[in-house]
Amino acid sequence: MGTYFNQVFRDRTKKLCVLIIRTLSILPYSEDLSVIRKQIYRSSTSVAANYRAVGRARSEKEKFSKLCIVVEEADETQFWLEIIEELNYLKPEILNNLKIECEEIVKVMTAYKKKLSENKPQ
Repeated sequence: MGTYFNQVFRDRTKKLCVLIIRTLSILPYSEDLSVIRKQIYRSSTSVAANYRAVGRARSEKEKFSKLCIVVEEADETQFWLEIIEELNYLKPEILNNLKIECEEIVKVMTAYKKKLSENKPQ
């Protein structure tokens, strides 16, 4: 993937985690929400940090490994967004943009992972 693609997704993954943190930080404290908030903060920041590491990988194997983490953590972020929605912590219109962006990141990163996998020497 090209430099432009990498920069776009560095920005998008970072923007997603910042939006998640900003959106959830305004919610009042509760024990159950605290656990969910901590988990989604961890998974969404991991998406951004590990995607950043993809661009700095020292080998194709390391790049693939980091990309696998990105996909896994993005999927986990989706899971927590679904839980937040089902528990009605945020209005659907607030969650919708986060869910759409997270879904797009999962789809693109899954396709990128597949492409790297196909290009790996056997």
